[in-house]
Amino acid sequence: MNSVPETYLGVWRRRLLTTTDGCRDETSDVYWLQTAHLHADVRIPHPPTTAASLATCTHAQQLALCEQAGFAGLTRVEADICQWHRLIDYQPPSGSPDIGRMRFEGPDRLLEDGLDGRYHEVWQRVPESSGTNWGLWLRSADEPERQACLLVAGDYFMFVADRPAPLDPEGGQLRDQLARATPAKRLELLACEISFGRQRNGATPWMISHSSLPGRVGDNLLPSYWNFSQPAGIPEGDLARIGQFPPTLGWVSVANPISALVQEVVA
Repeated sequence: MNSVPETYLGVWRRRLLTTTDGCRDETSDVYWLQTAHLHADVRIPHPPTTAASLATCTHAQQLALCEQAGFAGLTRVEADICQWHRLIDYQPPSGSPDIGRMRFEGPDRLLEDGLDGRYHEVWQRVPESSGTNWGLWLRSADEPERQACLLVAGDYFMFVADRPAPLDPEGGQLRDQLARATPAKRLELLACEISFGRQRNGATPWMISHSSLPGRVGDNLLPSYWNFSQPAGIPEGDLARIGQFPPTLGWVSVANPISALVQEVVA
């Protein structure tokens, strides 16, 4: 599998989104972390839901969480075309590939346009996100099969884990699926974790600054590690239990994501 060009590596913050249907967004917290092969993305509308936890959310807060977005998977770049193969997604699949035409305006400013011209995004590279760069893909050691990933770029990390109960790919929007679910099932449908934060060169605990899970901001994803330049520096026991909702038997690292898309991207 070809590596993503080095110019893409790091953390990018979206500064502007405009669409042909009149949308303009400069306030949502949107971060994209890119490694040589893997990406992760979190999109949290402003203001974020401020419940103490997912379990304490009111129904109105649950509906507000349905407006969040984020995903993780494999990235392919060919010339000025970038495609994000989403293997974990907070939202149900749209049925359309995620492909943009990219143009750099300097090393730290990136413009993205939809191939159909329907949207335009402005991205700014986050300072201190260069240097160390790696991605680790995880799967559950038990059934049902789940996937997760842990990505690091410079001083930053992003952790993404799919929900314990999969969405119905034919069930419509997340809000619609939530409306049909029992109260217990609603929590499972919203339990897709996308957490972003800083580990400050491994000198401090990996503190979460943004998360799809209410109450997660301020938590530590992992303790402090000085040997963080490679994922081997993280003890297997800590990696197995990473995240708010780890599998019963924990996570194990795998060489490649579990998806038929992998063959397509690698080819």
